[in-house]
Amino acid sequence: MYRRRDTRREHMVAEIINDLRRYAVDAQHVAHAFAGLHGLGGTDLQALIAVMDAELRGDPMTPGRLGEHLDLSSGSITALVDRLERAGHLRRDRDPSDRRRVLLHYAERGAAVAKEFFRPLGARTDEVMADFTDAELEVVHRFMVGMTASLRQHRDDVRAARPDPPRRRAE
Repeated sequence: MYRRRDTRREHMVAEIINDLRRYAVDAQHVAHAFAGLHGLGGTDLQALIAVMDAELRGDPMTPGRLGEHLDLSSGSITALVDRLERAGHLRRDRDPSDRRRVLLHYAERGAAVAKEFFRPLGARTDEVMADFTDAELEVVHRFMVGMTASLRQHRDDVRAARPDPPRRRAE
């Protein structure tokens, strides 16, 4: 007779995987709500997040890197950046150290709109984190970094396995 091994660890791992899945779905719903309120498509939102992340790392995004990140052709990236710039979400600046290079930055209007929308979520997030010690937050951070790296590696492996993937067009 088959006996199921259900250790506390196995149960906890399954719960965490389910929690991550639900979090990802709920986060996607929130992102879609933001995009819908501001006339943005899914690719637009991915672009804005990529630009914001690059700025937070202190390594501003270029249109070429954004195209690689989103798997878009250069023409599609140009159209996407033009659209986001016209809408006040992005701005293009010349790299001060190499005037031939263009850097993408979150525009003030776009940042203000995002802050206004996400401020209540930020407050809720702060409330949740206040219940954790610094040591616990360090463990959670290490876990999230590892899970994010794992997910990105899987994404990259899936992309690499596609036979001659065509570059997508922006929405």
